[in-house]
Amino acid sequence: MTIVTSVEELNALYGEPGEASLIKVTDYLLPEYRTMIEASPFMALATVGPEGLDCSPRGDAGSVIHIEDERTLMLPDWRGNNRIDSLSNIVRDPRVALMFLIPGSSTSMRVNGRAVVRIDEAITQRFVMDGRHPRSVVVMSIEAVYSQCARAVLRADLWNPEKFRDPSLLPTVGQMLASVRKDFDGRAYDREWPGRAAKTMW
Repeated sequence: MTIVTSVEELNALYGEPGEASLIKVTDYLLPEYRTMIEASPFMALATVGPEGLDCSPRGDAGSVIHIEDERTLMLPDWRGNNRIDSLSNIVRDPRVALMFLIPGSSTSMRVNGRAVVRIDEAITQRFVMDGRHPRSVVVMSIEAVYSQCARAVLRADLWNPEKFRDPSLLPTVGQMLASVRKDFDGRAYDREWPGRAAKTMW
């Protein structure tokens, strides 16, 4: 087994990055970057805390995130499972990373920066969905933003409907929970989930 133990070894193995990979990084939103991020209804939010790392999916109707200005993003925290892993990390370590996916596009967008969790009405009342307001809003200051090479999405053929998996051939959440704990009623969970989700989407 051969394990890489230094950045120098990695640099020797991979060589220098191309010019486009370096010049694309900015600390603010170019108009083109803004257009791409506004088109994204889904992103992954990565955070770090004393217990380790967390990566959480975030989605919304329309744009998943609000662009306040060229250096500031706002993420309303809609209803979830109340684990608050991401928020707990942010209040202890402000570093965050975002990856935006745009259905139909092979280009994804990445943002790194620092965030705070705000709960004042001046900001939570700015966001409303189905008559509800978020309990908190994650406000992020951009430190780096750039487009991501399309190879991963192209290799995965991610948006090809012919490659979509048949949900009936995959385990349900209830089945997975019942596998973790044998006395958990996974069938009841799966049966009740659609109605519960519809009532607690926002």
